[in-house]
Amino acid sequence: MADLDSSPHTAAFWTQADALLRKNLTYQKRNISANCRLISFPFVLCILLVITQTLVDNQLNKKSRKCGCQCIDTNGDGTCETVCGLQFSDLDQSPNCPIPSPLKWPPLLQVPAPQYRAVRSASDPFTDLPDESCRQTGNCPVTVFITGTNQTLGQSLAASMFSPPSPLNSTNSVLGSDSETRQDSFLDPAFFEDSLYNIQSQCTSNSTANVSVSLTVSQSPSFNFVKETVCVPSLSLWRNSTSEINDQIFRGYKKGNAERQYNEILGAYDFLNSNANTFNVSVWYNATNKDTVDGHYYLVRLPRAVNLVSNAYLQLFQGRMVLEFIKEMPKPATKQKLDIASLLGTLFFTWVVIQLFPVVLTALVYEKQEKLRIMMKMHGLGDGPYWMISYMYFLVISALYMFVFVAFGSLIGLKFFTLNDYSIQFVFYFLYINLQISLAFLASAFFSNIKTATVVGYICVFGTGLLGGFLFQNFVEDTSFPKGWIIFMELYPGFALYRGLYEFAEYSSSGTSMGTDGMKWGNLSASENGMRDVMIIMLLEWLALLFIAYYVDQVFSSGSGKNPKYLLQKFRKKRPSSFRKPSMGRQGSKVFVDMDKPDVIQESQFQLQFFPHSRFSLLSEESEYLSNSKFLDGMAYASNHGRPSREKVEQLLLEPTTSHSIVCDNLRKVYPGRDGNAEKLAVRGLSLAIPRGECFGMLGPNGAGKTSFISMMIGLTTPTTGTAYVEGLDIRTEMDWVYTSMGVCPQHDLLWETLTGREHLLFYGRLKNLRGAALKRAVEESLRSVNLFNGGVADKKAGKYSGGMKRRLSVAISLIGDPKVVYMDEPSTGLDPASRSNLWNVVKRAKQDRAIILTTHSMEEAEYLCDRLGIFVDGSLQCVGNPKELRGRYGGSYVFTMTTSVNDEHEVEQMVLRLSPSAERTYQMAGTQKFEMPKEEISIADVFQAVEVAKSRFPVYAWGLSDTTLEDVFIKVANSAQHFHTLT
Repeated sequence: MADLDSSPHTAAFWTQADALLRKNLTYQKRNISANCRLISFPFVLCILLVITQTLVDNQLNKKSRKCGCQCIDTNGDGTCETVCGLQFSDLDQSPNCPIPSPLKWPPLLQVPAPQYRAVRSASDPFTDLPDESCRQTGNCPVTVFITGTNQTLGQSLAASMFSPPSPLNSTNSVLGSDSETRQDSFLDPAFFEDSLYNIQSQCTSNSTANVSVSLTVSQSPSFNFVKETVCVPSLSLWRNSTSEINDQIFRGYKKGNAERQYNEILGAYDFLNSNANTFNVSVWYNATNKDTVDGHYYLVRLPRAVNLVSNAYLQLFQGRMVLEFIKEMPKPATKQKLDIASLLGTLFFTWVVIQLFPVVLTALVYEKQEKLRIMMKMHGLGDGPYWMISYMYFLVISALYMFVFVAFGSLIGLKFFTLNDYSIQFVFYFLYINLQISLAFLASAFFSNIKTATVVGYICVFGTGLLGGFLFQNFVEDTSFPKGWIIFMELYPGFALYRGLYEFAEYSSSGTSMGTDGMKWGNLSASENGMRDVMIIMLLEWLALLFIAYYVDQVFSSGSGKNPKYLLQKFRKKRPSSFRKPSMGRQGSKVFVDMDKPDVIQESQFQLQFFPHSRFSLLSEESEYLSNSKFLDGMAYASNHGRPSREKVEQLLLEPTTSHSIVCDNLRKVYPGRDGNAEKLAVRGLSLAIPRGECFGMLGPNGAGKTSFISMMIGLTTPTTGTAYVEGLDIRTEMDWVYTSMGVCPQHDLLWETLTGREHLLFYGRLKNLRGAALKRAVEESLRSVNLFNGGVADKKAGKYSGGMKRRLSVAISLIGDPKVVYMDEPSTGLDPASRSNLWNVVKRAKQDRAIILTTHSMEEAEYLCDRLGIFVDGSLQCVGNPKELRGRYGGSYVFTMTTSVNDEHEVEQMVLRLSPSAERTYQMAGTQKFEMPKEEISIADVFQAVEVAKSRFPVYAWGLSDTTLEDVFIKVANSAQHFHTLT
């Protein structure tokens, strides 16, 4: 046989790629609105970020948040000059003021609020704390726990820490506050709120005192604060160990979360091994407000707690140390900034980029669900062109999407894009979109329903963002978390994307606050920068997933699939020179044949193994059935022809070349049982040979196995055993070559809703290697032949076609490009009589020099189009022959019909039996009866005479005598076969 590469119907790789590219471009042009909505998503998100950023900036730039100013007459001439500074600012304004010389503030302790101070509780084993009733009067003391190796020393030091000072002032008083601290203490909130306490060992009856604080701002006059303090008694309690202190602090912190009842202490000290020569101490301090909801670690009031114990020790052994003040570092004027894109960009931009995943996934699953991929493949589209064009198409769409995303973000001034090096962004996004496309190709192999794929895809989108923001980011920021586990988590592409965007956000945020550049190539070598690891992971994973996706697609998703070891086999480039006799599925050239007819035996390559007599002897009803059927005739035919009988298929398999386009060799399909149901035998060892130029019609009831047979022949499913040869090619191993010479009109129309009829035919014509004027001519002729040319129907979208128009287009697609083998599964379904007649003429002309297998339920269609017919029942072929032969073989009888009253039915039956003793009644209802009478037993004249006599005896409403039709043959064979399978 000729080399397949030289076949005029085999399109080259680039021809197939060009055809698919043209189709995709046309398809996307029709879906331009959906593509615009997809591309506009980054626009919408970036605009939302800009609006949010503007609102935040307006809040930060309000006058109430700028450094306070006041008009002062500095020269005494009556004119004032605006002076801005800390002395004119409040708590919200002070962080923005220039502080060349920071203020000196008295050191404070963080004192528990009255309602949170430690008291006795049922869960606390210690009873030395005050009773809970003190909270009602607001006079609970603040508690200090003490431990160490020397209890006497510890208690002495504790007693001296809160001794009453004299005189009372801000320097030697132990002051504290329960106000919340801030990120800076240029203006301490304690001096602006009514919560300043004076802690003493004992409080007198007059428990309030004023404390004056003089504050001086550089180049400005001093201003004084006079605050009234509330005396709070201290309570020093000894504990035997640090574990007791830890346990009690743990029990008291946020006791009863529902009611948020705290049981706080002021602090605790462990003097360890301190003595007169050694001072060694551990300090617990109150840090209730250190970690706030917004994640900022505010200043803690710790210096005074350390000073108290140090001062007590010095006072006991050496002297006294005075802590006069604390103050911040100097700073210039600042402007509050908050970059929303850097703050929220990691999460939002993860959603923006990863949303391309469900878009690609659903597009691939859509082609799979609608069987468009296999339809293209059945008309000659190879896997190589499909993968190349589809991959490049999604890559271009993704690249355009990312370009718009970065360009628009940069245009509106988002620091996330403008500060980071664009070349790093290009490499990162390029690697990720390739990885994402490869992952979508792999994932599509495991989905067959677009709704399921869409749900799973968007769960991945939002799940990745949320898990990245609330879980993965915490691991990245935790320096104690093993780096190896971080890299392992980044093997999931979504986390790799999140990590890269996180690094961009960190560098842009740092650059915004410090006025520096964002990420540069040199930063990738930093140990804390994970961008280099992410890029390496994405590159390697992209290549690995692309290979795995292609392999899985070949094995599981490409029609009938391939052997998992196919990559190890040598790629076959030529057609085989002869048929190869199969070694599997024949079981020693013997098979049980149901209802073996002579015509079926002649098609089969198998010798018969007869049923033993004992098998039928136990069936009382079966003997009558067998005697009335043609079963024994078939058995006799087999006996006369001997064992083994080698017929047409067996002979064809031994020939080096053949004129038969299709040869089926014991083709068998079994569907496994599911949900407790038994396995389904759909095709039972079918053997069939169809030459070129013949239209073979398959008739059979619903569920007979016709579509299962067609599905195996066109590569939708694989045979369980046996095989078939199409143009000398084995459908089990060489289906890719079979597709190049095949046309298919499937049972259900497989069309793109937004492509026109002309565009469908142009695409499939190019796949069949038609070009230029030949392509246009073939398309025009196809459209005219199926009556889709006039009235602009050819340029109308297929989605707007009626069912009949879609059917005609499917037939035209199956015939374009002159395929050698065509499968038509009920091609005239849904057509009106005129369109059906026109379609029949098209098929009749098309069968020249090609083999056509046609399934239909229309006997008229089968008789008009088919050269031979095969009646298929319960998975097996019951008879084969042309319509005339089948009528002669199975229709050797007349059908007599008579309608009378119900009371006269017996008279009619007796009349018929007198005419033909072998007559059988096939129908009886409401006085109407049908009988089959063998032709050799009656004459038409006798029937007419008998009817005339009957009319004189009883009323005859209607009667008729007809020859056997093909429909009668079909019903008879189908009923007989079904009855036989029921009995056996």
